[in-house]
Amino acid sequence: MQTSSEKRPMKLIILDRDGVINHDSDDFIKSPDEWIPIPGSLEAIARLNQADYRVVVCTNQSGVARGKFTMMTLNAIHQKMHTAAQAVGADIDAIFFCPHAADDNCDCRKPKAGMLEAVGKRFDVSLKGVPTVGDSLRDLQAGYIVGCKPYLVLTGKGEQTSEKGGLPPSTATYPNLAAVVDHLLKPAV
Repeated sequence: MQTSSEKRPMKLIILDRDGVINHDSDDFIKSPDEWIPIPGSLEAIARLNQADYRVVVCTNQSGVARGKFTMMTLNAIHQKMHTAAQAVGADIDAIFFCPHAADDNCDCRKPKAGMLEAVGKRFDVSLKGVPTVGDSLRDLQAGYIVGCKPYLVLTGKGEQTSEKGGLPPSTATYPNLAAVVDHLLKPAV
């Protein structure tokens, strides 16, 4: 029996946004109207919440640096995501994003691990074994660097990523976020 003075370890999951939670676009998601959830993704987040997971999104958003959209627009896109999630009983605890272009050479743009390291600091947890879900190699590489367990989804750019290969060791591949959540919440036998 757990006493009130015992602290359960935090259950955390880190999700990429485009191609994992919402449909992706080669020309960027540039407005709230273009942000369209992948069927079942928001409900999967709700199931994670019900299982006491803290859900964090880490997303590269170089469209800001490229002038494709403004920070105000990015905030509006994220507000739409929060509202849509809440409508199905889901809660996204935090969104971390990199607004820089690849040639800015920042530490936060995936495949570098700065954004994920910031998650660990913010939540005061080790990221060792924390599931991280992405549709691109750089999502998985950033998670692997900090000790996360990488999950590739075949939505978004996931099929192309799988075909190219070169995935971090122990990467698990699933059709979509809902299937990853099914796996994570499967009762231990």
